[in-house]
Amino acid sequence: MHGVIVKITAKHEKRDELAAILQAGTRNLPGCISFVIAKDMFEPELLWITEVWENKQAHEASVTSQAVRDNIAKARKIMENMSIVTATEPYCI
Repeated sequence: MHGVIVKITAKHEKRDELAAILQAGTRNLPGCISFVIAKDMFEPELLWITEVWENKQAHEASVTSQAVRDNIAKARKIMENMSIVTATEPYCI
């Protein structure tokens, strides 16, 4: 398995809207085992994304799909910042 943890800062008061966009764009991705979008409990504009994929290739393929690229373009309009915090090798989900 392959995991990714992403930190995303939304524009002011856009966190819930951003979460909804990301959620809508991550349904039924081939090779995706889990895609969790979570609010940070201390920073009001911050989201954490925890992804688990069958393998690294499935994750890389998802990023190149047109549907995901379109969704990311839509989400970027209300993002301040996005960074991959780390890649992981999950034991289980």
